[in-house]
Amino acid sequence: MGVGTGDHWAGRGPLKVEADRRTARRLNVTTPGRTTGESGAGRTERAGGGRRVPLLLAVAGAAYLLDLGSKVAVVAELEHRAPVKVFGDWLELRVLRNSGAAFGIGEAATILFTLIAVAVTVVIVRLARKLYSAPWAVALGLLLGGGLGNLTDRLFRTPGDFRGAVVDFLHIRGFSVMNFADCAIVCGGVLIVLFSFLGWELDNKDKLEEKAGETAVAAPPGAS
Repeated sequence: MGVGTGDHWAGRGPLKVEADRRTARRLNVTTPGRTTGESGAGRTERAGGGRRVPLLLAVAGAAYLLDLGSKVAVVAELEHRAPVKVFGDWLELRVLRNSGAAFGIGEAATILFTLIAVAVTVVIVRLARKLYSAPWAVALGLLLGGGLGNLTDRLFRTPGDFRGAVVDFLHIRGFSVMNFADCAIVCGGVLIVLFSFLGWELDNKDKLEEKAGETAVAAPPGAS
């Protein structure tokens, strides 16, 4: 049975009492027979397992800004000019306008790809409510940032009306012409497939709470 605070600390020297109190505070324990009153969500946060929405937004924002900035730069400096070689004939900067999907696929279905991009964005935003995994946050952030990058072109570049042509400029020999948004989408997709294969869960909150609960040891030694 639990004992009172005074009974618990009675009979101990000052140094021993202070050491036990420090241990109790470090383990998030008050006195025997009492609970800390901390919720499961609080324990999860203390264990470093809170929602990963900030990480998702940071990755998505970085991918989006890199894509947007690079497109603005190449359109201003390289469009209607000779390609610029980066690694010989293997990689060069060549500006093209692509009305299809990634790698120039489906040029006759521009509106369809625009609607798919909007749908993917909505799904990722909804998934963010139960996102507790850092690796999944990175993968979904890449997918979201890349999707928004190409969606911006669809909405605001000519001819407009959800039919805007995406700016591609990374020409890889024998492969395709793409942009950083395409790279982010591909990387995010590969990571999602990998995490699914490995069995890594999008929402690992229960496991984190269980781990946090294990660290909250019930009481200091000596309780009866």
